[in-house]
Amino acid sequence: MTTSQPAGLALPDALPASDVADDAEHYDVVVVGFGIAGGCAALEAARTGARVLLLEKAAIHGGTSSMSGGHFYLGGGTAVQRATGHEDTVEAMVGYLMASTKDPDETKIRAYCEGSVAHFDWLEDLGFQFERSYFPGKAVIQPGTEGLMYTGNEKVWPFRDQVPPAPRGHKVPVPGDTEGTKIVMDLLRTHVEKAGVEVRYETGVTNLVVDGSPTSGRVVGVAWRSFDETGVIGADGVVLAAGGFVMNPDMVARYTPALGSKLFTLGSTYDDGLGIRLGESVGAALENMEEPFITAPFYPPSSRCKGIIVNRDGERFVAEDSYHARTSYHVLQQPDAVAYLIVDSEHLGEDHMPLVPLKDGFETLEEMEAGLGMPAGALVATVNRYNEYAARGEDPDLHKHPDWLAPQTAGPWAVLDLSLGVALYAGFTIGGMATTVDGEVRRTDGSVVPGLYAAGACASNIAQDGAGYCSGTQLGEGSFFGRRAGKAAAAEPARTRVTAAD
Repeated sequence: MTTSQPAGLALPDALPASDVADDAEHYDVVVVGFGIAGGCAALEAARTGARVLLLEKAAIHGGTSSMSGGHFYLGGGTAVQRATGHEDTVEAMVGYLMASTKDPDETKIRAYCEGSVAHFDWLEDLGFQFERSYFPGKAVIQPGTEGLMYTGNEKVWPFRDQVPPAPRGHKVPVPGDTEGTKIVMDLLRTHVEKAGVEVRYETGVTNLVVDGSPTSGRVVGVAWRSFDETGVIGADGVVLAAGGFVMNPDMVARYTPALGSKLFTLGSTYDDGLGIRLGESVGAALENMEEPFITAPFYPPSSRCKGIIVNRDGERFVAEDSYHARTSYHVLQQPDAVAYLIVDSEHLGEDHMPLVPLKDGFETLEEMEAGLGMPAGALVATVNRYNEYAARGEDPDLHKHPDWLAPQTAGPWAVLDLSLGVALYAGFTIGGMATTVDGEVRRTDGSVVPGLYAAGACASNIAQDGAGYCSGTQLGEGSFFGRRAGKAAAAEPARTRVTAAD
């Protein structure tokens, strides 16, 4: 191990191919991590006829995926969209993701959108069905078992003017907002075992094995540890699907320091970035490492979206009907990350989302302005301007959708505190290894690392930042690109034979 930097940033040594003994175990594909991406990669590799080994550091399958609510971002005309009367096309889905993504990779986005309906069917073939129903409200995730809702910024300006909006947040039929994905992971485990994948739990990969130079050679195996036992396994293809790095304080401090303080981290014990560092040890390029997903939703109730979000100077800066992560992204860009939601008594509603606490109530806007220490007249002017146009169904400043426009005139007024360090912000990491559309890991010069693939939270794919994020993207792209990586890795034995013949 390199010792000249913090332990959490140290790269494992790449081991030489000579460390794989002649009598060592050998598999066509070794998959590292049994979350949604790793499970899908292993299953698809096995279905091609490959001999597959799946290594999971925890004592059980699921990873961070099993902690999530079960949103899959899918579209282009899925069975749920059709059943609920929501028209969607591949081109509309492509257009939205291209418009809302920071630095869009059109090849990946198009592949994902063109394959979305088939991927929806593949997921249901695991043994569950998305409910053919629609949730029309504004929520983080459907409160019941409704199969479809808007989970991004499709109806938010400017996207709604560029692409016809369509809901694409498909939720598994489990009520509540956590652990819905567990039923998918349990079904996936059953299919993985039926397909003949060998699964070893409490077994972590410690190093990659390379034939040739670590920066130019082919990955031909992995070293592993299970308690006091260690070993080396040969492989024609290795798929890294070992999670993000939110639980690695050294990596967080280097790449996403906002996640290191005043936040609740979303991840499992093993989101320690080791998969990413294993890739780095053989020359993998990294992308979007500085972009975290951070959010503190202030809805439901959805009526609060009709209120006004202002910074410490009393100025609006984001449309209040934005997806909650987009709102939070812009809050964190404000001076001292201070922001407030101003909502009148008619639209406050019951406190269903206590992540954003009530700061105070005021009988007049002037008292509120003084109580929040804002410049004299600033907040009053902002609210009056908003109310004037909202009464006409207009928002010339931030173009909030007319559905969420309502004058805030029914005093007293409440102030909910969206400020970092007050509201309960939660987050996870987005960045990871640069990959091709088939999960091949790229080097900084654009070439691929032969024999190495990545998927899930340790790879960088469609999701790139919190502002353009859609709930369900990580499960959607993790499972979709995990499948592609598994198929591509399973083809490595043939590629290796062709290379040797040449």
